[in-house]
Amino acid sequence: MKTEAELNKNIVKMTMTIRNEFPELMKFLGEMPQTIPDKGNPEINIKILQEYYDSLEDLLRKYAPNHNGFINNF
Repeated sequence: MKTEAELNKNIVKMTMTIRNEFPELMKFLGEMPQTIPDKGNPEINIKILQEYYDSLEDLLRKYAPNHNGFINNF
């Protein structure tokens, strides 16, 4: 299992890939269930970070193959 620091690093990298390569997907990041906490001070743990990373990866895996020129580097 990845550490919290590794997951945070990977999330930043994935988010930057989306921002730089597919800016049209940025609007979906705010709508992801993992980014909308259902309580005032949500607990952030490795499981939640992994779920968020997986959702970002899933978004790219579904979207990127349909666009020429993208090299799968995540």
